[in-house]
Amino acid sequence: MCHKKLIKQLFTKQFYKKPLIQSASQNIYFNQLANSDHLSNNQPVQQVFTSVPSLNDAASLIAETTSYITQCFPDFSADAGSLGSDGLELSTVSSGNIRGSLVRNDVTTSESLPAVSVSSDIATDAPLIHDGLSRNLDQESSENTSLIVQPAPSGNSMFQSLIDRVQRTVRGSADDIGWLKRAPEMPPVVHGTERFMKILDEIRHGVHRLPTSMIYLLVPGLFSNHGPLYFVSTKTSFSKIGLTCHIAKIHSEASVETNAREIKDYIEELYWGSGKRVVLLGHSKGGVDAAAALSMYWSDLKDKVAGLVLAQSPYGGSPIASDILREGQLGDYVNMRKMMELLICNVIKGDMQALEDLTYDKRKSFLRKHHLPREVPVVSFHTEASISPAVLATLSRVAHAELPMLAPLSAGQAATLPVVMPLGAVMAACAQILQMRYGEKSDGLVTCRDAEVPGSVVVRPKRKLDHAWMVYSSLNDDVAEANAAQVCEALLALLVEVGEQKRKEFSKKDE
Repeated sequence: MCHKKLIKQLFTKQFYKKPLIQSASQNIYFNQLANSDHLSNNQPVQQVFTSVPSLNDAASLIAETTSYITQCFPDFSADAGSLGSDGLELSTVSSGNIRGSLVRNDVTTSESLPAVSVSSDIATDAPLIHDGLSRNLDQESSENTSLIVQPAPSGNSMFQSLIDRVQRTVRGSADDIGWLKRAPEMPPVVHGTERFMKILDEIRHGVHRLPTSMIYLLVPGLFSNHGPLYFVSTKTSFSKIGLTCHIAKIHSEASVETNAREIKDYIEELYWGSGKRVVLLGHSKGGVDAAAALSMYWSDLKDKVAGLVLAQSPYGGSPIASDILREGQLGDYVNMRKMMELLICNVIKGDMQALEDLTYDKRKSFLRKHHLPREVPVVSFHTEASISPAVLATLSRVAHAELPMLAPLSAGQAATLPVVMPLGAVMAACAQILQMRYGEKSDGLVTCRDAEVPGSVVVRPKRKLDHAWMVYSSLNDDVAEANAAQVCEALLALLVEVGEQKRKEFSKKDE
């Protein structure tokens, strides 16, 4: 019997009216199930989503469409030959005298029938014996087998399982976003936006506060190895004002713990080579990697690191990564997980763990084991992306191509052609999705609440900036506004001030 016929019988009275157990005095029927409102073809489906009428309509449609239920529940993918004439699954056991058991899951009472012994001649009218008694198999049977009758799953339980899966998909990461701010054991943040804006205004007027007695290490984020201009404008600007600045050479698609170890080695190399303490600024996943390095190796780095800035970093986790990779989310329905595995593992030769480490489950697990030390000065910076139509015309310069044939012979240098991408439009689309689905403000990839490190000084500028603006220069930047290099300089200057205040506080406690 085909699968669809089996599913159809689950929702009709005919299936449950067939007697399964007969005795000399009575017949047992599933009349209670047959008269159930939620299994009748003529009755509406139980109102599961009372507050959302549209979901009620969808639930009714799912219950009536048996082919869709068959796809969602692979339990019915057994071969048609394994089903008996009554729609029950029959298992053949090669034994001379075997007792079977029949268990019925009653939807309304959830009681079980007593165990009984069933022979291969199940279609006869001979009564079955209860209470653990057995009867002899038919000696004239041509096959020396017994048939064990296994009950078909309840239609209501199947439908409820489907409802649970739909609810998990609809909820997505709604319960995880901002979990760090709700955790009672986490220290509160300190507002530093006003002081940041004052420092930024001074920098734009030529007043630079960063000391030359420190080394500034920029830690790039995910996929930065494939963007040659990542942080380049900031490094160039710092060099022009006499600051020692480096971009960490790490594998951007490696796991958080792998990069944490590399950053630790990088810091020690810089410190022992110069004798100067290192100030870290990590963007996106680079901030998470840098924070992991300080959390895991603070005993080795406490005298070598002056502080950490996390710029647009998913310290609490990312709903984008979670919805792509976590089971039961949207990524399951469009094979997004397979696509990301192909991109990260096969195309760019990275580690899938790099993206998995940004999911909420992984971040919660990591932060339970590794906390940022309280004495580390930390500044958190997050922005909100613009979703106006004007961003569609924004192009980001991510690389440049050299064209030696176009350069004049006297110039001595090859002509360069900028390689641009519409990153602003992509970030705006992602920000719109997060706004519509979760009601959360974001820079396109990281929500504002997930970017705030507990106990840190938080900077929340009013200016609309997307996730890519911090590291890739735009072709149509507004000269009346601060550029990315100036913003990074202001963040680091604020961090130096926070570090000095913390050192004074700890020195007073020691006294």
